[in-house]
Amino acid sequence: MLRVGLTGGIGSGKSTVSRRLAELGAVVVDADLIAREVVEPGEPALELIRDRFGNEVFDAKGALDRPALGRVVFGDPDALAALEGITHPAIWERTAQQLAAAQAQGARVAVHDMPLLVEKEMAGEYHLVVVVDTAEEERVRRLVELRGTPEDEARSRVAAQASDEQRRAVADVLLDNNGTPEALLAAVDRLWEKRLAPFADNLAAMRPVTAPEELVLTEPDPVWADMAAREVARLRHRLGDLAITVDHIGSTSVPMYAKPIIDLQVGVESLKVADSTEFMAAMADGGWPRREDITRDSPKDGQPWPKRYHRGCDPAVPIHLHVREIGSPGWRWALLFRDWLRAEPDVRADYRAEKERLAALGLPRGEYAEAKEPWFDAVHPRVGTWARATGWTPPRGGS
Repeated sequence: MLRVGLTGGIGSGKSTVSRRLAELGAVVVDADLIAREVVEPGEPALELIRDRFGNEVFDAKGALDRPALGRVVFGDPDALAALEGITHPAIWERTAQQLAAAQAQGARVAVHDMPLLVEKEMAGEYHLVVVVDTAEEERVRRLVELRGTPEDEARSRVAAQASDEQRRAVADVLLDNNGTPEALLAAVDRLWEKRLAPFADNLAAMRPVTAPEELVLTEPDPVWADMAAREVARLRHRLGDLAITVDHIGSTSVPMYAKPIIDLQVGVESLKVADSTEFMAAMADGGWPRREDITRDSPKDGQPWPKRYHRGCDPAVPIHLHVREIGSPGWRWALLFRDWLRAEPDVRADYRAEKERLAALGLPRGEYAEAKEPWFDAVHPRVGTWARATGWTPPRGGS
């Protein structure tokens, strides 16, 4: 089941997006609705709130007076932490129950409508994060004109949330909602048709995305680093301690003239870990199925370099995952070659020239990769010389 995190600032129009996704077939788990449900009469959290904050945050009928509680905790970090300590365990438990129920019922796509996704650092938990992107002044206007919120309160609420830059940093998809409602709904429909539905189908079938056989080389794109960082966060969340390092490697990590494919390396203690049931289950759950027919790299020192190879299921982003043992020649080479290219502009120019020469031959992507091997063999001694001269050591935490 494809798990999508949906977020946006207050007044951004996130609810409009979640309703449309539900109409298209997604199961929507609404964090705000759950937060209200767990403090309804009869819920255990409600009495804990009474014990901590007193009767003044309850109305005459014994129900929680949410505005009164908001006034108590707003601007008081200790009071807010106490409230979250009461409500969050109940919210997370119910959220997990609803997501599990959706999967058990065969849902293809589950959307977690989560206003505080960025603040709670949850982006790595989802296959995709969708952010409804609306200018701050437009959000303030909507709060004032459509909800009757005093302007100073509206601005305080906006300021208390994550910034636009923080949301955009975790966004796999930005939905622009500075225009008409019709334009927003059309964008949601396109997202469903072009990315969410195909992604969900790929996950269900464990069908990896394969880049076109036709060779495509492009100029460096600044979004490559952001795409890789989001995928690294997902891998770290799924794999936990099974992954010692997770790194962006390959030409897109330099960045330089390259195929628009994000190569990532997962460093493990041994390939026995990579072959374990736990590791394989985590990779499948994250949407990175294994290619059983690729088990080693072309050697640079006369010996084969064993690895495990996975690909992603997102139709919009070709992801190639190389799983290697920490300290092995293949693991070390991937990091060293990347850092050498980053440090040496003349080498980057030489490598680009070789790429352009081979591309001019009209080779398909697979043959192009093989045709680069003589160039790699020729530069291998130079890379080692550079490493010794600079005292290079591989980053141990991932980069």
